[in-house]
Amino acid sequence: MGELMTKSHMSLRDDFQVSCIELDVLVDAAINCCGVLGSRMTGGGFGGCTVTLLQRSAIDDVITTMREDFIKKFNETAAKNIEFYICTPSPGARKVHL
Repeated sequence: MGELMTKSHMSLRDDFQVSCIELDVLVDAAINCCGVLGSRMTGGGFGGCTVTLLQRSAIDDVITTMREDFIKKFNETAAKNIEFYICTPSPGARKVHL
C-alpha cells in the first residue's frame, strides 16, 4: 500500500503536474523517514494536503522532519501554517443492521 501511495504521488507530480513544490517537499521529507510506508498528496490541483502511512512509533520523528525540511526550503513563517492530523484507519463503509 505504501509503495503504491508514493508511486501515485510521483505520477501526480510528474505525469499530471498537479502537485506543487510545498507538497513535494513534505512527501519527500516523509518518505525519507524511518517508519514511513508511503506518502502522497491529496486534493490534487489545489495545493491540498499530504497523506502519510506510517508506523505509530514514528509519528513524532516524521512530523519533526517534515516541519524542519519545510523550513529549510521555505521559511519559519510559512511552516507556521502547516497542521498535522493524526488519524487511525477504520473499517470503512459497511452495512449496519439495526
